[in-house]
Amino acid sequence: MSEPRPHLAPHLALPPDLRPADGRFGSGPSKVRPEAVAALAAAAPTYLGTSHRQAAVKGVVGRVRRGLAELFALPDGYEVVLGNGGAACFWEVASFWCIERRSLHLAFGQFSRSFARVAERAPHVEDPVVVEAEAGTRPDLAAEAGVDLYALTHNETSTGVVAPVTRPPGADEGALVAVDATSAAGGVLVDAADFDVYYFAPQKCFGSDGGLWVALCSPAALARAERLAAGGRWSPAFLSLPLAIESSRKDQTYNTPALATLYLMADQLDWMADRGGLAGMAQRSAAASGHVYAWAEAADYARPFVADPAQRSPVVATVDLAEGVDGTALTRALRANGVLDVEPYRGLARNQLRVATFPAVEPDDALTLTRAVDWLVERLTG
Repeated sequence: MSEPRPHLAPHLALPPDLRPADGRFGSGPSKVRPEAVAALAAAAPTYLGTSHRQAAVKGVVGRVRRGLAELFALPDGYEVVLGNGGAACFWEVASFWCIERRSLHLAFGQFSRSFARVAERAPHVEDPVVVEAEAGTRPDLAAEAGVDLYALTHNETSTGVVAPVTRPPGADEGALVAVDATSAAGGVLVDAADFDVYYFAPQKCFGSDGGLWVALCSPAALARAERLAAGGRWSPAFLSLPLAIESSRKDQTYNTPALATLYLMADQLDWMADRGGLAGMAQRSAAASGHVYAWAEAADYARPFVADPAQRSPVVATVDLAEGVDGTALTRALRANGVLDVEPYRGLARNQLRVATFPAVEPDDALTLTRAVDWLVERLTG
């Protein structure tokens, strides 16, 4: 390949047949379906700007809680708990109310390492065990004596690695499994019997905005929070899982929530249910990411960043580009043509594309994106 010519990037207009119908491929915030926005606008006069303690908003919170319980086929005794602040906030919540003494963290990217750092700083618990792996791979899970919380990540958004959700054989009795599922929940299959806390935010697979965390909690997780509270464990009220549980049982949140976020999530859950539930969503995401991986394997200037196909995420596809391809020029050209947010995760500092294939992304749009990249690369390097 010849030297890249980044100065040409803004002037390369894609042919109409190489433009995805919707060019949003961001890993979060993600594509919000136009139909959901229209539904929110229609509901606005009696919903937006109203009290979150009254029936209109409580009804939407109830829709979200019921929709999630159905989507994940939650067993009896599991509860859907909501709070404000996003999944990063829930790391702080979990440090108070999910870790009793000591946690073990599988760390293989920015977000899985972040919860480990929270646990390391928390003065009320012991130093955690951290099992690390290089970016683009994942570590193995093994039980360790004295650990009462195993912190897993279902999908590492920064690298595009998916990991199994499982209970470690030989774990101490009563040990919990907590899973950061922010970019996996709703797009990757999971069995609720394999976790005690499955927490996420709605701005990825659930096609909504941020500012909210959701945790699917087992009876054991609910009991631990209650026991720690009874034993005098303290946290700020904003980070109190017991208060969030109490409020959620009333179809409320402890603090005022973002009403638009709740409504968009509720609409997305209805859309998911009408299209095959979790299995249907997993199939859509796998089809879309499959287009990206197949293209990357066939192209002479690209390759999947995650070498092991079994570890490749079905919802966040990462693709390394050859040295002769200027990734910055390429993503600028895509953005100029309405294809948004396929830049790599900033912390990886790689010449790479990162393409979200959450359920709202049409598989045909992902396929069109790969053809658009081919067209642009030919002109940027020719």
